[in-house]
Amino acid sequence: MSDRIFVAGLSLHAYHGVMRHEAKVGQTFLLDLAVDIDLAQAARSDKVADTVSYDLIVEVASEAFRAKRFRLIEAAAGAVADALLARFPRIEQIRVFVHKPHAPLAAAFADVGVELSRSRRG
Repeated sequence: MSDRIFVAGLSLHAYHGVMRHEAKVGQTFLLDLAVDIDLAQAARSDKVADTVSYDLIVEVASEAFRAKRFRLIEAAAGAVADALLARFPRIEQIRVFVHKPHAPLAAAFADVGVELSRSRRG
């Protein structure tokens, strides 16, 4: 499968993290989503009914990411992937990247985060 819908740099404020202040103040996370889906019919028909609209992808991902407080961004990414696969049967595989640009590290860094991949094939 080489067809993909993507969303890059989705900015969401949430309260994930192990540290107590992360639960209280929260922080901004950035999500990148890559959804593998057969887009052949949508390319022919030019109808939104033949694809998964990226505005719905953003809505479902945002709700899943913010639905509860996760200690680990791995769990938050998993919740996003699970929600998208459950809601949209056309999605064959999804990759979720969660960037935590304000992670409480005693180091200078450009980016930290996780990448998680889930598919219907198991």
